[in-house]
Amino acid sequence: MAASSLNLRSIFKYLTNKEMRNYLTSTHFWGPIANWGLPIAALADMKRNPALISGKMTTALSVYSLLFMRFAWMVQPRNLLLLACHATNEVAQLTQGARFINFHYFLTAEQRERWVEDHLKPRELLNDDEIDLLHQIAKFA
Repeated sequence: MAASSLNLRSIFKYLTNKEMRNYLTSTHFWGPIANWGLPIAALADMKRNPALISGKMTTALSVYSLLFMRFAWMVQPRNLLLLACHATNEVAQLTQGARFINFHYFLTAEQRERWVEDHLKPRELLNDDEIDLLHQIAKFA
């Protein structure tokens, strides 16, 4: 019990010292925290329909993360939180890009059509416009 109380005291002391307060109130901390929305969104989209992935946006986000990974490494002091954020986003975007390429360039029109049929919510939950749009994407993508 005494050891855990000592640990909590030392953690509290570390978090309340001037250097840590300055870090927690800086853009060096809050910038990467705000940026975590990008990789979280990309990771959440991994199970979604690849017909809806934008190849241009995936490429742009991939280049963006590459540039900011370099920035995070080169800035002094190094911003490892920003580096981790953009490394995660880079992996997520490359995965999304591979899904886009696979769906649009390696599957035949029949395979895309079958994929759309197999991976969507039940047909009775879709309206006719949604069904038509998804069939068009599968045929002409």
